[in-house]
Amino acid sequence: MYKKFFGLKENPFNVNPDPRYLFLTHNTQEALACLTYGIETRKGFILLTGEVGTGKTTLINKLLEWLHKEGVSTAFVFNPRLSVSQFFDFMMADFGIPCDSRQKGQMLLKLNQWLLERYQAGERAVLIVDEAQNLSPQMLEEIRLLTNLETSTEKLLQIVLSGQPELEQKLNQPELRQLRQRITLRAKTRQLTLEETRGYIHERLRIAGAENTDIFEEEAIAAVHRFAHGIPRVTNLLCEHSLVSSYVDQRNPVPPEIVEEVARDFDLDTIDPTQRAPAQSYSQSPLQSPLQSPLQSTLQSTNGDHPPLVESLLQALNTLVDRLNQVEAAAAPGDHDRERKG
Repeated sequence: MYKKFFGLKENPFNVNPDPRYLFLTHNTQEALACLTYGIETRKGFILLTGEVGTGKTTLINKLLEWLHKEGVSTAFVFNPRLSVSQFFDFMMADFGIPCDSRQKGQMLLKLNQWLLERYQAGERAVLIVDEAQNLSPQMLEEIRLLTNLETSTEKLLQIVLSGQPELEQKLNQPELRQLRQRITLRAKTRQLTLEETRGYIHERLRIAGAENTDIFEEEAIAAVHRFAHGIPRVTNLLCEHSLVSSYVDQRNPVPPEIVEEVARDFDLDTIDPTQRAPAQSYSQSPLQSPLQSPLQSTLQSTNGDHPPLVESLLQALNTLVDRLNQVEAAAAPGDHDRERKG
């Protein structure tokens, strides 16, 4: 819709965790180096934590990309709402380990045999669990027991747990102290500074094909950082809808007032996207989807109403659709006249 207007080949601010768009700040480089070092040196347990929307899953996808290039066997569990048996089924299937029995003991024997074969061949195997803050204490203990699969000198299975800061709080519980003691390396993702936000926006525009990356005015970038609080996911949200609004108004580069208008549409002038939701028990309400996005969960109102950002999103989308329809309607008579003259 707006790509031609801004000279883009693709959408630069898609919220999907595309590893091509990973912006390597100093902190991100440290986190990625920590993960790769821990896997290469068979450290066993590695912990990756960070606030909602700070790029953990994008970083994990970049790690997976590297692991696949290195020929490392991986299992990536992205839905933590699994029972123990479902977790083992998913892990074995993702590793590509055939196992006729559904009994945990038999699956562990198969897994141990397969890991020993990988080890003897000089290969590695990595289990990555995303959104691990939602794992039950029982499931975390089951994952800990997987580190008992080892030789006298090496861990056979490398495990990466990725989650929000609540994961660290959960690991501080006394019943999980054995797991906490086995974590050898810790990596973190952090919010962007203003300078990093500027680089982040320009880099995504460059990857998306922009020859001129000065599509946002400097004051507009400052506004994006102010309202997004340095969170990449919210930065994408603001930039995407600012591009749409600027296209509707035929404004290039994007001015700060459009960013401010979009921020108001999403209530980001009153909602802090870094605010955490009240602690919830492991059990879910039947109406709460297990696939609910982390940003929605974080921005849920304390009285259990619908997430205010989601409501604002729907309102903003309706407004944009109406404005686009008006632009197309206004342009239609002129196009028709040109066709008759032709």
